[in-house]
Amino acid sequence: MRKGRKNDELREIKFTKDFTKNALGSVLVEFGDTRVITTASVEEGKPKWMEKDDSRGWLTAEYSLLPSSTNTRCQRERTKISGRTQEIQRLIGRSLRASIDLEKIPDLTITIDADVIQADGGTRTASICGGFLALKIAVEKLLKKGIIKENPIIEPVAAISAGIIDGEVRLDLCYEEDSHAQVDSNVVLTKSGKIIEFQTTAEGEPYEYPQMLEIFKTAENGIKKIIEIYEKV
Repeated sequence: MRKGRKNDELREIKFTKDFTKNALGSVLVEFGDTRVITTASVEEGKPKWMEKDDSRGWLTAEYSLLPSSTNTRCQRERTKISGRTQEIQRLIGRSLRASIDLEKIPDLTITIDADVIQADGGTRTASICGGFLALKIAVEKLLKKGIIKENPIIEPVAAISAGIIDGEVRLDLCYEEDSHAQVDSNVVLTKSGKIIEFQTTAEGEPYEYPQMLEIFKTAENGIKKIIEIYEKV
């Protein structure tokens, strides 16, 4: 099931910059057989719900599974998005907002789009990682054009899945592992180790406190490695 991977080993990770030409920032992110196109688009103005005297800009996210991305064709969400999609979009949005000072992008709205073209587990965490790099590329172009005056990136953010399978903590679950996990977790951290999300759920019997700590530590080490890959990109 692990295809020779150790329990604490990430799948092969690849980030391809400037994957599309129209978005200000774009990255194809690959975690094993999971592939997601992430883009960052920038528009003038901010959401209507924000107060007029609020000097901040905004960052939001949209997520979708392409119909042929899964084993059986999934329907396009044309008129109403599912609860799962809403949950993932909100996770991506709040994770990436933690990486940026909204005061430094006044009167701008940045939209991160994550379109899954092939799903094999960990699509939401891959979307956050690719989304951060797409955001960073977009910010660099905004600075170069003089649209913003200061770099708003506070620090990198990355995410990974982990879980307990057959009593063992494993990192970066593929779909087959995820579907058999007794405990499933998604972890989102900043480079400095601050926690944005640590969501852990027992799918069957409850788990012990030391196991929770082991899941977190395993995910934390994985995230450090992902951020090292960012820096090479």
